[in-house]
Amino acid sequence: MTLDDIIASLFPDGHEVSNDRGVILGSAPLRSGGRMLVLGVADRTALGVDEAIRLSGHVLESIGRDSGPILVLVDSDSQRMSKRDELLGLNEFLAHLAKVLIHADMNGRPTIGLLYGHSAAGALLATGLATRVLVGLPGADPAVMDLPSMAKVTKLSMEALQEKAKSTPVFAPGLSNLAQMGAVHMTWSNATSLADQLTALLADMPAAQDRRDALGKERGGRLKAAEIAERVRDLALQAR
Repeated sequence: MTLDDIIASLFPDGHEVSNDRGVILGSAPLRSGGRMLVLGVADRTALGVDEAIRLSGHVLESIGRDSGPILVLVDSDSQRMSKRDELLGLNEFLAHLAKVLIHADMNGRPTIGLLYGHSAAGALLATGLATRVLVGLPGADPAVMDLPSMAKVTKLSMEALQEKAKSTPVFAPGLSNLAQMGAVHMTWSNATSLADQLTALLADMPAAQDRRDALGKERGGRLKAAEIAERVRDLALQAR
């Protein structure tokens, strides 16, 4: 599905969503009433300081003025790795965008990420993974870190990583692996109305508490993360 197809299926009653050089901004009416704020990255655009601050501003302008949920559409490259972006503090811009989305979600604006294309690294962390619920569409191609980059960081050979990726989703990119780890909450069907699937999700949104580690344990993709996080939390509370 193209971006236009996706938006039309999500909002059959019309929308005010535009794609300006890979930056998606706008809003649209919901079938259940009210409006949904829409933002995101399209056309495999790299997420740099310029894109991140526009997306952050769109959310911040809406806080206090609107009350509806927020949808983040994602089809990006990784973060923009240019000297200009790095010198301007790209890490701070990406962190700001993620914190803005989390702040909105914690203050009555439920956030949903919809991964319909590619995304990787900092761009995925600051958009889809910063929402309460990340949904995938068939054909989406996420990678928190691709295997060549992972090989450089871990000092393991590509052959070793490829072998591990066959049995351990932590080492493997792709929608099904992220779902197994709990990062992707569910995968929608593009054979039925996206508006109906969106309405159903909004009616049954999970609590704001981040349960991705628990989901990963339930699905067999991350067996230790939830337990370790709980132990760290308990130790921190004991030290107070």
